[in-house]
Amino acid sequence: MPKEQLRYDRMVETALRGVVRDALTEVAERGLPGNHHFYLTFRTGYPGVEIPDYLAAQYPNEMTIVLQFQYYGLDITDDHFEVTLSFNNVHERLVIPFAAITTFADPSVNFALQFHPLTAESAEVATMPPRPAAERVEEKAEESAAPVEEPKRGEVVALDAFRKK
Repeated sequence: MPKEQLRYDRMVETALRGVVRDALTEVAERGLPGNHHFYLTFRTGYPGVEIPDYLAAQYPNEMTIVLQFQYYGLDITDDHFEVTLSFNNVHERLVIPFAAITTFADPSVNFALQFHPLTAESAEVATMPPRPAAERVEEKAEESAAPVEEPKRGEVVALDAFRKK
């Protein structure tokens, strides 16, 4: 039986996706302050992503949207956000799970986060409320019986540059 380890990588991913959720929540409540604007890149084929068919065909893997001047109806939930944007002067409603986001950037303050792709299963675990340890141990035992391979990316975000020395 392999030795269980704490999944700090998943904990950090969940916490950083919370930063995106918090930033979008503030903007939904108060609007974008100053020169702030967001670039959000997401996987278009991720479960729960809802975009028009023509956009899915045009962007079969990833798409980047910009929240700056013309966005409407920004709504935030625990696991996704919804926004209406204009594409060729046609307003379209997009639904984007936080787990589908691969990059979040606010160029006005030189801030960016890059995420490792989540599988639908690990995203579900990442957004669940805390449960008793006994339930988590049982779930981990089931997970270890059928490991899920997550795609690897060659880019690593180092947090050392942001630490005070």
